[in-house]
This record gives sequence, C-alpha cells and structure tokens, in this order.
Amino acid sequence: MGFLAFLVIGGLSGACAWFFYPGYRGSRGSLRKPLSTAIVGVVAAIVSSYAGQYLGFFQSGQMLEWLSSIFAACAVTCVYTASIK
Repeated sequence: MGFLAFLVIGGLSGACAWFFYPGYRGSRGSLRKPLSTAIVGVVAAIVSSYAGQYLGFFQSGQMLEWLSSIFAACAVTCVYTASIK
C-alpha cells in the first residue's frame, strides 16, 4: 500500500475522530489538536501495515492490509482523542 493511502486513511480517521468526539475543544482557531490526531492516525496506519507484513499475516496490497490499517487508525485516534483535553 502506498504512502498516499496511509495519509488518506490516517488523516481522515484522525480528523473524524477529533470532529465527532464529544467534549471540550477549547478555542476554535487552534489547528494543533486536529493535526496531531491526523498524524497519530497516519502513524497507526503505517505501523499496522508494516507489523502485519512483518508477522506474516498478509502481503502488501491485500484487502486485510487495508482493513487492518483502517481499524488501527480509527481505534488509536479514538483513544488518543478521548485522552487529550
């Protein structure tokens, strides 16, 4: 899976987790928190993909790689968003 796909999957899941998580957001002008959740989502998607390939669960480009990247990015960004103030 290409780097662009990691950016799209992780970025979208991070932005959605930040947008849909109910809670205190602080000032509306701050771009640091949504950007940090998007970066965490990208890193989670990359780590999930490479860890699955290293452990032999799938090869690059298979559907399971996509699903694991999406699931990992969503799960990690939701936990990260819930833990920050």
